[in-house]
Amino acid sequence: MAGPISMETDTGRPSERPMRADARRNHERLVGVARTAFAEHGTDASLEDIARQAGVGIGTLYRHFPHRHALLNAVFQDALRSLLDRSRELAGAEAPCRALVDWLGAIVAHAGEYRGLARALMSASQDVTSALAPCHLPLREAGAGLLRRAQESGSVRADVSIDDLLQLTNAIALAAEQSPNDPELAGRLLRLTLRGLK
Repeated sequence: MAGPISMETDTGRPSERPMRADARRNHERLVGVARTAFAEHGTDASLEDIARQAGVGIGTLYRHFPHRHALLNAVFQDALRSLLDRSRELAGAEAPCRALVDWLGAIVAHAGEYRGLARALMSASQDVTSALAPCHLPLREAGAGLLRRAQESGSVRADVSIDDLLQLTNAIALAAEQSPNDPELAGRLLRLTLRGLK
């Protein structure tokens, strides 16, 4: 299973040389401000506002993050590590199907923290060149391990694929995002998913 991704550059690829101290500070400020802005205003938050609140010009933001998905990728590294850690914790669970659904629920909860994230992850799953692919691919691998274990135990049908499950999970997160007055919706949809897997 892939370990946590190190966010060394704007696209998640290892950098060829370390950042200067001032560039590293700008990078960290931009990520911190963006995390707050995305949580408060969704993933369509103004990049100009993010740059201004970080105390840098928009050109500096684009030097670090050439497009919005590159910034999203940087913001979601902590959550990615948490989701990968959770998949490892669940890997030996006594009820593999329940473990899989619990992990999918953690993805839904994470996506719910940022309006627009579920839609962005859905598009990244179809595009390996997306700047969000470094988030999607490790999640896919982690989920595939949990799914395989559940299938081997006989608790999940053999024709279920991890790609379909991740798309379904993002769709549940998107539905919950569109129904803020129904906080139980995601849980109900996940329970339906559990019944459909068996």
